[in-house]
Amino acid sequence: MIRAPRMISAAALALMAAVAQAAAQTIPPETGREAGGGLAIVSPANLASVLGSSPLAGGVPTGTVAPERVRLSLHEALARGLAHNLAAVLGEQRIKSADASRWAAWSGLLPSVSASLMQAREQINLQAFGIPVPPGESPIVGPFNVMDRRLSLTQTLFSYSAVETARSGNAIKTAASFANQDVRDQVVVAVAGMYLQLVSTQSRIEAARAQLNTAQALYDRAVALKQAGMAAGVETIRAQVQMENQRQRVIFSENEFAKQKLQLARSIGLPLGQEYDLTDRFPYGALENMSIADALARAMSSRADYKAALELLKAAEFSRQAAIGHLLPTLGLAADIGSIGQQWGSALRTFSVVAQVHIPILQAGRERSRILAADASLKQERALLGDLRARIEYEVRAALLDVDATGQRMKVAQGASELAALQLTQAQDRFGAGVASHLEVVQAQEAVATASDNLISSQFAHSLAKGALARALGIAEASVERFLGGQR
Repeated sequence: MIRAPRMISAAALALMAAVAQAAAQTIPPETGREAGGGLAIVSPANLASVLGSSPLAGGVPTGTVAPERVRLSLHEALARGLAHNLAAVLGEQRIKSADASRWAAWSGLLPSVSASLMQAREQINLQAFGIPVPPGESPIVGPFNVMDRRLSLTQTLFSYSAVETARSGNAIKTAASFANQDVRDQVVVAVAGMYLQLVSTQSRIEAARAQLNTAQALYDRAVALKQAGMAAGVETIRAQVQMENQRQRVIFSENEFAKQKLQLARSIGLPLGQEYDLTDRFPYGALENMSIADALARAMSSRADYKAALELLKAAEFSRQAAIGHLLPTLGLAADIGSIGQQWGSALRTFSVVAQVHIPILQAGRERSRILAADASLKQERALLGDLRARIEYEVRAALLDVDATGQRMKVAQGASELAALQLTQAQDRFGAGVASHLEVVQAQEAVATASDNLISSQFAHSLAKGALARALGIAEASVERFLGGQR
């Protein structure tokens, strides 16, 4: 019941790692980009393969398809994700399951009251019960009526095992609440990543369309120069090939964008047939420096999964004490009151009060197995907690490194984009002046396209790194929007 959030956490981290890794890969060959050129678009297929059957990839659809297009901001997408993403929905139900287990754990200390109503008609053999019967008389008595109505109470007055079991149930319920908060952080990171991916792909579409317009203009210019006898026919062919390559990139990016929109809609419970537009763009915003010591201290105090692990360790310790408690005496009380007779009107009141002390004497095998199992569980939780501490430190350090590295990449990409634009301008002028072939223009166009892809991917990677840092610090739900804007 508490292990599922840890599985989801691994899926969320895998998602972020795959998205970040994809930002360093080349786009598919069918787009015509040379190896080592632009940076990749993470496709919905990649997302699905990373998440697999993780609830983070699913959602519970709500509402109906509206005829008009919906405007969707990041804030609205996150709100819908927290309300309708499958992982968030399942997390809420896990809290209820943990609460049910808590009540079951407390049942050993709570009173049990019951009422009974009995009416019977009997005929008995006195001799069968060892009651002597005078010679010549029948041992059969009856038939006669027996009517009984009774209120019964049982209560454990003292049981060390029951007390520790109840404390363990409380710790498990608290752990489930923290685990659910961790799931909500993961939902925020996953939904924000999908939204950022859409923003990045939308920027690629705009860049590809601008490059297509440029290619079209260059083709028209090449045709005009050929007609004027100032350029060879091969120059026109080169310009046309480049124009068609740019058109393929537009088609590829538009198709990826449409599929990514479906993936985001599914994860936030939006009807898949609903048309919507993104309203938020994320310009580059650098985060202020944070020391590793401050970041680690913040993570250890904020990470919900760490708090859940601490509570699970407490639960394991209480469970071990409960196992030991089975070797100790218990004190209980049983009482009942009611009326019994042959007729309801003539029934007489009776009652009983019984105090019972139960002292285990020889149950070594069963109790020994309980203690060994509790010891093993306790050691497992201690090992998991130690590993989680190390993983949190790793995630914080890695996230800080990624934020710094992607910020530097962003600055380099901006400079490279400006240089590539200048290169294309000069190549166009040289071609127009007849001192260079169109091949030089094509190479300049490829440089612009590559620089544009690098710039978009760098910005995407930087935004993802900031989201991953918010997740590593355990404040994704509260702060991811501010982090994406460059504020802490």
